[in-house]
Amino acid sequence: MLRVTGLAWVKALMVDVDGVLITPRLDGWAADLEADLGVSPAELASQFFAVHWQEVVLGNAGLHERLAPVLARIAPGVSSYELAAYWFAKDSVLDYQLLDDLALVRARGVQVHLATVQEHERAAYIWDRLGFAGQFDAMHYAADLGARKTDPEFYAAVEARTGFSGRELLLIDDTHANLVAARLAGWRGAHWTGAQRLSEVLADLGGAA
Repeated sequence: MLRVTGLAWVKALMVDVDGVLITPRLDGWAADLEADLGVSPAELASQFFAVHWQEVVLGNAGLHERLAPVLARIAPGVSSYELAAYWFAKDSVLDYQLLDDLALVRARGVQVHLATVQEHERAAYIWDRLGFAGQFDAMHYAADLGARKTDPEFYAAVEARTGFSGRELLLIDDTHANLVAARLAGWRGAHWTGAQRLSEVLADLGGAA
C-alpha cells in the first residue's frame, strides 16, 4: 500500500491520459495540419469529430471506417492511416516528471492504471508505442468499456475488472465532470492541474508524503 499518511486505503491510482500524462499543445495538435498534410482542421472537426467521434470513441465504429470517407471528400490525397499517424505523434508530449513519480508510487506496491477516453487505435498507440505497457498495470478506456468517464458504467466496469471497490481507487484527472462522476461512483478523486507534484496532490488528500 502507498506509504502516505491517510492514504493507506489506496490500492490503485487511476490516471487520466490527455491533460495529465500527455500535455496538450497550447495551439492544439492540428495547428499545422493544413500546412503539413493539406487537411483543414475546421473541416475535419465539422465533418469527422462532430459527426462520428461519439460512435468511434465508444467502440461502436472503427476510426478508419469513419475517417477514410471524410478524408476522401476533404483531402483526397491523405489516407486515414497517414492522418492518424500524424495526429497521434503530434498529440503525445509526455509529462516525464509525473511518469517518474508514478513509478515511485508503483514501486511501493500500489497499482497504477490508465483510465482514459480513447478509441481503439490511439489506445494501442499509447499503450505500445509510447511505452506505457511497461509502466502501468492496466489500461481502461472508453471504446473498450463502451462508456465515457462521465458514465457510471465506466467505474463499475473498472471495479469488476480489477476486483477493487470504489473506496480503494483514486482517480487523477484534469476534468471536473469526470471527478464528479468518479465520486458519485464511490471513488476518491484528485484534480490535476500540472501545478503540483504528485506527492503534493496526494498529500492534499491524506497527509504528508
